[in-house]
Amino acid sequence: MKIAIIADPFIPIPPLNYGGIERIIHFLIVGLKERGHEVILIAHEDSKVDVPLIKYKNQNTRLATLHNILTINKLKSFKPDVIHSFGRLINLLPFLSSSIPKIMSYQREPTLSQIKKAVLLSKKQTLSFTGCSDYISNQIKPFAAAETVYNGFPIHTYNPKFDFKEDAPLVFLGRIEFIKGTHIAIEIAQKTNKKLIIAGNIPPDGEEYFNEKVKPFLSGDIEYIGPVNDIEKNTLLGNALAFLMPIQWNEPFGIVMAEAMACGTPVIGFSRGSVPEVVEDNVTGFVCATTDEIVIAIGKLASINRETVWKTAMRRFSSDSIVSEYLKLYKARINKN
Repeated sequence: MKIAIIADPFIPIPPLNYGGIERIIHFLIVGLKERGHEVILIAHEDSKVDVPLIKYKNQNTRLATLHNILTINKLKSFKPDVIHSFGRLINLLPFLSSSIPKIMSYQREPTLSQIKKAVLLSKKQTLSFTGCSDYISNQIKPFAAAETVYNGFPIHTYNPKFDFKEDAPLVFLGRIEFIKGTHIAIEIAQKTNKKLIIAGNIPPDGEEYFNEKVKPFLSGDIEYIGPVNDIEKNTLLGNALAFLMPIQWNEPFGIVMAEAMACGTPVIGFSRGSVPEVVEDNVTGFVCATTDEIVIAIGKLASINRETVWKTAMRRFSSDSIVSEYLKLYKARINKN
């Protein structure tokens, strides 16, 4: 197959640190090429991929959207069998009237009004959608063809550890902001008398939150180490007692949960968004309703078999599994046309 993949213009592929969607795009490209498919990518100009790259230009100008659409229009000379966008839905505008199958993957809350318009403008049965969880795809299904394809991790990136020390730290890894629940992770660590390592970037609008809700509590037992790369993440998650996911919003997926499980580390999180789909309660971690339930769950971590956590992650979320799911979808959409 000839497969065109569209990314957002803001982060190179693969990303250096932050960029979960960009990591998925990268392992998808690698996996498709390994299986003999011809792939072309539209992405940030600093992307380093072993396939033809069409580079976005002027993505920071007022005319960014128009420039990007004109750039995407260059795909016509490639004559793809299928077009797969991980960027904005408007990126597919040059091809909506085309008979080429088009797939739009949502890794965030979908804008249903835009989906309805795109379906009306597109050639019948050529536009379909995926969500990174049932939580996302179920929102789309009343208005368009949609399936769930989970996010995942590169298969060789993480090394599992099946034993753990009683004094191992809890780990929080993510953007340092209210909706991610960093302050709740601190509360949990204090209530359980466990060490806590906090890792992740502080967004510009999160500095006040960090200074008020995180920084005052940093001590010998609660440590903030900043952003981490894949090598550092492997060590951090592998040596954790558990990974905390105390989200204060409906997380569409949360790749870091799959990454933690790839290290054999149980995940404990609130029952919001995709958490109940990703975490198998009492098998790969615990799905909780309250902070007190998380505190209780930490006392039950010895009941979780870490090898089972790893095997489950490999079966459900490894790059091999995710690439296979997308390939199956590509073939189904091509055959439908």
